[in-house]
Amino acid sequence: MSTEKHEAIRKEVAKHYSNALALADDSCCAPSCCNPVTEKAGYSADELDQLQGGASFGCGNPLAMADVKPGDVVLDLGSGAGLDLLLAADLVGETGRVIGIDMTDDMIGKARANIEAAGLSGRVEVRKGLIEELPIEDASVDHVISNCVINLSPDKDAVFAEVARVLKPGGRISVSDIVAQDLPEEVRNDPMLYGSCIGGAISEAEYAAGLERAGLTDVRAVDRMLYDAESVEAIAESELVGLGANSCCGPSEPVASSCCGTDTSQRIRELAQMAIGRFWSVRFTGTRT
Repeated sequence: MSTEKHEAIRKEVAKHYSNALALADDSCCAPSCCNPVTEKAGYSADELDQLQGGASFGCGNPLAMADVKPGDVVLDLGSGAGLDLLLAADLVGETGRVIGIDMTDDMIGKARANIEAAGLSGRVEVRKGLIEELPIEDASVDHVISNCVINLSPDKDAVFAEVARVLKPGGRISVSDIVAQDLPEEVRNDPMLYGSCIGGAISEAEYAAGLERAGLTDVRAVDRMLYDAESVEAIAESELVGLGANSCCGPSEPVASSCCGTDTSQRIRELAQMAIGRFWSVRFTGTRT
């Protein structure tokens, strides 16, 4: 894939999440609306309450199997509004450190506000950067986590290599992500479905193999969640939210065709329906030797 194509994908993804965050900030879309599958992703109501504001996106709880201990350094790839940063801070304690990486200025601003509101500015920070080119020192991190972000990357092998580079020997990963099998090319080639975590997903076997090629061992898929038709429809609606920032959409109603265009709305829903039974979320773990 060309550099120009990579940049086009990143711009589409950044626009999607900035738009959805803007809607949440305007009280046009509550977190449960912007991410309709969050409640199925392994977070408790108390954990979700830690996010002071803004949308929360994810397909699993990567910290559930991470075995993070006090004093550890945790790196979150694509930290978004900061939910996993706050949860990780509780686990690493006063002696630990948590670092988030995000490429979107709006998300970084929201995460920093949430970190400050939680009184965690001294041990949690967010850096701007690409997950394919992490602004992190070699062998400096005990745990790498990520929540439904690596599938958005146009160069996943580069991400896997960066994960291996920044982990300390014996360091571990726990990443929740979307994988897909036998997606129609029409779905894969639609740029808008990249932002909803469908179009860019690779197979579970490819994902595990990529982690192993990067130098991780004991790579395992520790749990899975298959998306049913209801969840697929919800994910399609979240894509329409990403297209409709500052529009007429209210928190208790789907995105109206007048917000995004009837043709666009119908196309996204039709493509998402083609993916039913073909994509699911997986939590992967692994170790850096």
